[in-house]
Amino acid sequence: MFISNVRPWAGAASDVLLEGDRIAGISAHDPSRAPQPSDVDGRGRVLIPSFSDVHVHLDSTRIGLPFREHTGGPGVWTMMMNDRQNWRDAEIGLPERVAGTLERMIARGTTRVRTFAQVDVDCRLEKYEAVVAAKEKFAAEAEVQIMVFPQAGIFREPGTEQYLEDALRAGADVMGGIDPCQLDRDPARHLDTVFALAEKYQVEVDVHLHEMGTMGVFSTELIAERTRALGMQGRVNISHAFGLGGVDDATTRRLIDLFAELDISWTTVAPSVTDHLPIADMTRAGVRIGLGEDGQRDYWSPYGNCDLLDRTWQLAFVNGFRQDELIGHALAIATVGGASIMSHGVPRLSSLADRPGVAVGDRADLVLVDGETIASTVMDRGTDRTVIHDGRVVADGLKVLSVGDSY
Repeated sequence: MFISNVRPWAGAASDVLLEGDRIAGISAHDPSRAPQPSDVDGRGRVLIPSFSDVHVHLDSTRIGLPFREHTGGPGVWTMMMNDRQNWRDAEIGLPERVAGTLERMIARGTTRVRTFAQVDVDCRLEKYEAVVAAKEKFAAEAEVQIMVFPQAGIFREPGTEQYLEDALRAGADVMGGIDPCQLDRDPARHLDTVFALAEKYQVEVDVHLHEMGTMGVFSTELIAERTRALGMQGRVNISHAFGLGGVDDATTRRLIDLFAELDISWTTVAPSVTDHLPIADMTRAGVRIGLGEDGQRDYWSPYGNCDLLDRTWQLAFVNGFRQDELIGHALAIATVGGASIMSHGVPRLSSLADRPGVAVGDRADLVLVDGETIASTVMDRGTDRTVIHDGRVVADGLKVLSVGDSY
């Protein structure tokens, strides 16, 4: 495949050759070249790596359904119970909702996804199986990792641990944990169980951490202890962690060094809080950072629209990024940053100025989007998009191409 007249990371107009699932060549744009039927016309658009949404709850989505009154209350348990009381009564079935949401994400440029699948005594494996079905349906359009997730905790309801293990035995990619102190109120036992299951099934760990201040720091230290003791460096992610940067400067520095030492990655959803760990300092220390949309217009929240470029804008906004370099870094986190969490074959971002993913030899997972500069691309969030996964056009004009369609 030949992509003509495109600007990698908003640079000079170029022609890009794809062979198989890799970028095989990049040269200055040649306007005299006769177009071929298989060519993609870049039309001067910006070329970036495709998006990596590494924190999304496909299993709770209401994307595509009518807006409803928000009935959730404060706190994880109250919100979870609200979801439990409503998710079966949606206008269409869960498998259709999950697949439709994933399709919409792909259409907007996300081809790498780490999604949660809630497992508990209420839904058992029903939500997990709906996510598996969507993953299989769009296997040619996106790479999807499924994290088995104890949203209701592990020990508050007897039987949960067995369902978690059933999902791992069925092929889940990542073992999840959540708020070891606040939810299960037994942090050592909670994390021992999470890590033991991950070790048994040789999967990675991803812990939801909503705990604030010194409690969040304590849970992080327990996660780090187990990471070190089990030799799981590079295989543990902490999601949210939006309260870890609000204790004091010395604690913040110590946590950054701990993340870097043990190669614990961090996934943010760009929350409207200011106590999270500083992105620039984390990057300089070599910590892998990814971005996700979290819930998608579900029973927890009306936010989320399947467009990670919108969430990139939010990441820049809530962090007060105004310089072009920092806005570009937000986009790098949303693309290659998340990819480096999903695959150790993808190098982590080396600096605030690092703009990888569109060089010869890189995987041909790409998005063409209208924009003048990278900053304007994030600010304007254009809709003229063409999405390429493994060297094949999978979506154009915000629509996923059907099997057999030609670009």
